Amino acid sequence: MEAPIGVIDSGVGGLTVAKEIMRLLPNETIYYIGDTARCPYGPRPRHEVRNFTWQMAKALEKKGIKLLVIACNTATAVALNSLQKYFSVPVIGVVNPGARAAIKHTKRHEIAVLATQGTIESGAYEEAIASLSSSAHVVPLACPTFVPLVESGEYKSTMAARIVAAGLQPLKQASFDTVILGCTHYPILQSYIEKTLGKQVTVLSSAEETAKDVQGILAQRGELATGNPQHKFYATGSVPIFKDIATDWLALSNVAVERIQLTSND
Repeated sequence: MEAPIGVIDSGVGGLTVAKEIMRLLPNETIYYIGDTARCPYGPRPRHEVRNFTWQMAKALEKKGIKLLVIACNTATAVALNSLQKYFSVPVIGVVNPGARAAIKHTKRHEIAVLATQGTIESGAYEEAIASLSSSAHVVPLACPTFVPLVESGEYKSTMAARIVAAGLQPLKQASFDTVILGCTHYPILQSYIEKTLGKQVTVLSSAEETAKDVQGILAQRGELATGNPQHKFYATGSVPIFKDIATDWLALSNVAVERIQLTSND
């Protein structure tokens, strides 16, 4: 089935998930919306995040997607259940895949979760990890400086390492062997995070497990594509900034990006 896969995020972070889907399923077309004008979602009230997520989802529904990935942990935590009930196509989030990845890799069942304020306050990762392992201990940490760093395009600058090191300072005394990057923006900073935490810690994102879920669902439904992908990207904010980051992260030479205006659900 040649219909596109929809991917939504608060900004450019979901590109980390899109990249993994492209790698695993190279024949699939992705339609992506990044709500860069209203990013970050982490500090926003739950009802606002839910409303914004629905706006993006409905915009992609009109474009005929066959599956929707909420590639934002904060949005997954507040909107996944309601969207799954409403949509006729499958809707998946990134929290459960992230929790699965952490449980697969941890040796001591001591897991640190780095995420936005909204995701941490939701307790979504604690709940997802507890459903997989009753013995796991979770160390949650909100990293509010990380998303603006990525969205600004300054993630390769000299200050990036300092910002990451400062953000991770509260983990100095904590015990853990595995870190789950509970925000899809954070893998863009993964090299800095790994350098700060040391080689003894495994740092994981939800992207690979999420892409496997997409593959499994489409295969089960007999909807895997066989044609040439025609990816489309939409941003609510700056198109040039989004295009620069997408071109860099996805290693694509010709990224088609358009400005999109999202309408209210009211």
